[in-house]
Amino acid sequence: MSWHRVCPLENIQPDTGVCALVAGMQVALFRPRVGEEVFALSNIDPFAQASVLSRGIIAEHQQALWVASPLKKQRFRLSDGLCMEDESYSIPAWPARVRDGIVEVAI
Repeated sequence: MSWHRVCPLENIQPDTGVCALVAGMQVALFRPRVGEEVFALSNIDPFAQASVLSRGIIAEHQQALWVASPLKKQRFRLSDGLCMEDESYSIPAWPARVRDGIVEVAI
């Protein structure tokens, strides 16, 4: 696993997600708040087999952050990709950080 520089943090508005191609994979990057906290998940919705999760809605539930798919509304925990509705549909999650103002993902 190695760290990949993706984009300046300022390219991701607070409370949103964006999609990036990292090491040949579509990665959904989420910035849930103002600050340097970022999360990286697969951008592929496993229920619809569509590249849409970066456009999902970020929400908090039981003191954890989740993204709801814009298609069928299943929720995935930002910290580890766990699917709330069906654990067998959980998605990959990767470590993400901000260094010197640049978002990095370890894949």
